[in-house]
Amino acid sequence: MNCQEKVKELRELTGMNRKEFCEYFGIPYQTVTDWELGLRNAPDYVLRLLEYYIRTELLVRGKRSSKM
Repeated sequence: MNCQEKVKELRELTGMNRKEFCEYFGIPYQTVTDWELGLRNAPDYVLRLLEYYIRTELLVRGKRSSKM
């Protein structure tokens, strides 16, 4: 999966639009836009960190909501 597809997939996992995603993670809007349009590539470590954080948060939220 290329950077363009990965960033979009991760953002969609959060359920956030691009603006919300950028504000939440502190990434400039133009940077994420460039990544999603394939104009620039995010460093691999950034993609791995974003994926780890997002998947961990989703897992934690899922466990919490199932107990409620």
